[in-house]
Amino acid sequence: MSQFLEVLEHYDPTGHEIAFRFPPEGSAEIKFGAQLVVHEAQEAVFYRDGRALDVLGPGRHTLTTQNIPVLTKVLSLPFGFTSPFRVQVVFVSKRTFLDQKWGTREPVVFRDRELGVVRLRAFGAYAYRIHDARTFVNTVVGSLGEFDTARLADFYRDMIVARLNDLLGESLTSILDLPARYDELATLAKARLTEDFSKYGVDLSDFYINSITPPDEVLARLDERASMGAVGDLSAYTRFKVAVALGDAARADGGAGGTAAAGMGVGLGAGFGVQMAGALSEAMKGGAGGGAGAAATATCARCGNPVPAGSRFCPACGVPTAVSPCPRCRQPIPMGAKFCPSCGSPMVPGTSPTTG
Repeated sequence: MSQFLEVLEHYDPTGHEIAFRFPPEGSAEIKFGAQLVVHEAQEAVFYRDGRALDVLGPGRHTLTTQNIPVLTKVLSLPFGFTSPFRVQVVFVSKRTFLDQKWGTREPVVFRDRELGVVRLRAFGAYAYRIHDARTFVNTVVGSLGEFDTARLADFYRDMIVARLNDLLGESLTSILDLPARYDELATLAKARLTEDFSKYGVDLSDFYINSITPPDEVLARLDERASMGAVGDLSAYTRFKVAVALGDAARADGGAGGTAAAGMGVGLGAGFGVQMAGALSEAMKGGAGGGAGAAATATCARCGNPVPAGSRFCPACGVPTAVSPCPRCRQPIPMGAKFCPSCGSPMVPGTSPTTG
């Protein structure tokens, strides 16, 4: 700039600006005795010949030897007190920058005492303000013409995640304890980060942890674990569900007879998996032992054809060998069944096999 400047001030139009250098490039000719207006939540850092000479707070300042005595020795000679001089002015915002976000870019590995090695994601927010304008400009802003919060976001995020990783490894043993320790962890993290921020002239005002969570697949396993805990004895629960399903299927099949019962056994085996199949297998083994003791002249309850001893099904029509008629509906009960496939009544212990 070639003209002499007599009034200097700056407004932040964005709300995200931390520092603004005037002029953005080079230096300006400012008349000694000019007016400098520094707004509330601002400070102005004066530079001449690459050196920070003074820092002025809010208010109207006349550039004289009274309010910037540091300039006196520099400007007294040979120009006198009315000659213009070339300087740079950096306006630094002193407001608190709220709602700054931080979070992990990639999941970090954590060794959990109960779940083993899990990957965690963490998110939160923080707030900061500039408490030493000269240090901040000299160490962070440098010769940039403008500096805003976006330039610090990545640096602060990586710093926070690094400190939080150390803190979790030292003070946490299981992610199952996390919900009750968010405030405690945030306080400890802020204490560690305060020194990191302050060496750049920045004050960390607030720090919050919003969530620390494992991936979705780990959460699904935790839900399964909670469900198993609610069930209690899994073996007893499975036997109970088998008994209920057998009764419900038998009542739903009505008078379909032995063929429906056979289909029911297949469906239940598919639904309950290995444990269900084991329960049905035990039932079939018991029925086979009873059939082996039946007379060789036994006949099929449906078609009347002879059934060889020990056979589970009639060789003529495929109906399961009858052990005894149901005491309620008189329909034949398949070998080894504990319930009547027609009416759902329980098998009466000690009945003798039907022989024809």
